Amino acid sequence: MNRNNWVRQIHRWLSIAFTVTVIANFVAMGLGEPPLWVVYSPLLPLALLLFTGLYMFVLPYASKWRSGRGAGVLE
Repeated sequence: MNRNNWVRQIHRWLSIAFTVTVIANFVAMGLGEPPLWVVYSPLLPLALLLFTGLYMFVLPYASKWRSGRGAGVLE
């Protein structure tokens, strides 16, 4: 499995972890004042989702740039 597939798979699992932490956060808030570690728990998966998402967003542009078909090259 190449690096791009690993990043996609990690991104999928991070999205599940983020969703679970957000649901746990809402449940904890419904039961009263939640501890701070519950409130801030979605931030780590969210930050990692940001980096993996940006990586996947840039992939098509990077492949065009590496092949020489970028916007700066006249065809």
